[in-house]
Amino acid sequence: MGFGKRISYAFRSFFNLLTSGEIPDDIAQEVVKAPADTRPVPELRAPAPAPRAAEPPPDKGDRAVQILSILQRDGRLIDFFTEDISPYSDAQIGAAVRDLQQSCRQSLERYVKLEPVLSTSEGETVTVQEGFDPSTIKLVGNVTGKAPVRGLLLHRGWRVKEVNLPPLLDGNARSIIAPAEVEVQG
Repeated sequence: MGFGKRISYAFRSFFNLLTSGEIPDDIAQEVVKAPADTRPVPELRAPAPAPRAAEPPPDKGDRAVQILSILQRDGRLIDFFTEDISPYSDAQIGAAVRDLQQSCRQSLERYVKLEPVLSTSEGETVTVQEGFDPSTIKLVGNVTGKAPVRGLLLHRGWRVKEVNLPPLLDGNARSIIAPAEVEVQG
């Protein structure tokens, strides 16, 4: 192979390796000779760069606002929490809460799948083992000594199993729980 051809192959190989990580097939076939036992020549490739973990964007609470927006839209939850209910009778509040609870429960079931932290029924005795995660089990009452401890399950707790929220809107709308409503007269 002549000097000019070698220079040409060297430049083509160099720039192809830089851009695509491969040596051109025509050069590889001409330069790499098959061994005497005619086993196939392994493909020459540059190692793939390790994928870089993307840093998550800072949490601005957009998803929390979205959940509040859904609960407001479907059950008027924010209206209920911010309204002064002292002038209403218990019967009126009870009727309103029944509808509110049903609407909000349906929204949660649609967008957020929940499961209990502990599957034992409330009121039953449970044993909390050593090394438990205090963010998942809260010990209350006369807490002394170290785990394992036995106690009465007051609340099973909740954990999110799955979240299926719709895509977020762009712009300032991410901070709006419910838009103001204006009825145009006339």
